[in-house]
Amino acid sequence: MPQLNLATITYLLLATALWAGNAIAGRVLVGSISPITLSAVRWGLAALLLLPLGWRVFMPESALWQNKKRFLLLGLFGVGSYNVLLYLALQTSTAINVTLIGASMPIWMLFIGAVFYQVKPSILQMIGAVVSLLGVGIVLTRGDLAALLSMEMVIGDLLIMLATILWAFYSWMLSRPGSSSERQWPWAEFLMAQVTVGLLWTGFFDGFEIATGHAYLDLNWWTASLILFVAIGPSLIAYRCWGLGVNGAGPTVAAFFANFIPLFTALLSAAMLGEPPQLFHGLAFALIVAGIAISSKTGK
Repeated sequence: MPQLNLATITYLLLATALWAGNAIAGRVLVGSISPITLSAVRWGLAALLLLPLGWRVFMPESALWQNKKRFLLLGLFGVGSYNVLLYLALQTSTAINVTLIGASMPIWMLFIGAVFYQVKPSILQMIGAVVSLLGVGIVLTRGDLAALLSMEMVIGDLLIMLATILWAFYSWMLSRPGSSSERQWPWAEFLMAQVTVGLLWTGFFDGFEIATGHAYLDLNWWTASLILFVAIGPSLIAYRCWGLGVNGAGPTVAAFFANFIPLFTALLSAAMLGEPPQLFHGLAFALIVAGIAISSKTGK
């Protein structure tokens, strides 16, 4: 039975903090590298770094070959499509739109669990989703919720919505092993399988960007450092932590932790500008934690 203990909380918080850094790095890199090429380079580097630990997954006796369809979907939903759509969304959408729409993940997680996995959401889980989403709204509007009324939808908002739905499917699939032996896989081999398949999907998408003449890369020490960061932190470390967190807390409760991403993004952005945390940051944190606490009660 899923449990929300200190180790699981740490895994999920670390993953969301690193993905907040990924969102900032992605916005900083706009204009220096095209979005799909960024995703391809990111996962190419991640695969090279992971290869010394996970190369055995390519052996003929590996369970990867018995679960090809499953990993084609895991790689597409969690590595290939999600990151491509995120970087594309950052080209046209505002930070408030992208992070607010991404904060709808708990709602999609409850919906997908009910429709595709026959896991009906409880009243407490739905209440927790609303409370947590309110906390996200406070941090994104800096305490002025009326600012939400001035939001305008653009193509990037639709892209991040699709990315959020695909990530919800990915998280549910992580909690449902494809075979009885899959739980005994070394973590590096399990992640290597996802990264490799995801890289193939990303390379396929990048082919269209190159063919249409939209691919570009302005490489210098600053952009290289940011790309290396997203290849190690938000890719290898965060994905490993998220997998551990989903297996520990279950996909529904884990989804609530994704609402920390906009809060961490705001705090990191403020720190880069030398601004101290504000009162609304504390209020948002309290509401997000309250949403997690309410939703996790049904899992005990």
